[in-house]
Amino acid sequence: MISTRGRYALRVMVDLAELDDTGFVPLNSIAERQNISVKYLELILKTLVQHGLLKGHRGKGGGYMLTRKPEEYSVGEILELTEGTLATVACLAEGAEACPNNENCRTLPMWRRFDSMVHDFFYGLTLRDLMEENSKNSL
Repeated sequence: MISTRGRYALRVMVDLAELDDTGFVPLNSIAERQNISVKYLELILKTLVQHGLLKGHRGKGGGYMLTRKPEEYSVGEILELTEGTLATVACLAEGAEACPNNENCRTLPMWRRFDSMVHDFFYGLTLRDLMEENSKNSL
């Protein structure tokens, strides 16, 4: 399940993508538009800045902005950064210890296929796709 942290990160990234040509966007205006508490939003934005998805600038004229074009961000990248692994079962998470039942597990092939579908779905979508989907729905 995707938590509020991942969902809010995506909402904020789309919001900033839609305002991309306006320069740095103040934290308070993002929080107000997205109906997210400033404190919680600060935690999410800190992670996104630390990993280079956003630039942050303090002081007058400060705020946040994308570091790349919207089509260069995948939804999967943002979700994995904010959520951790998207693996559906622990044995498929990156760096997981080898399961003692791995060779005899009748369900492992199903989990691998499902993980592949989830990965392909989220990594096949970009911020640009979400922006375009949103504009189609608002017509």
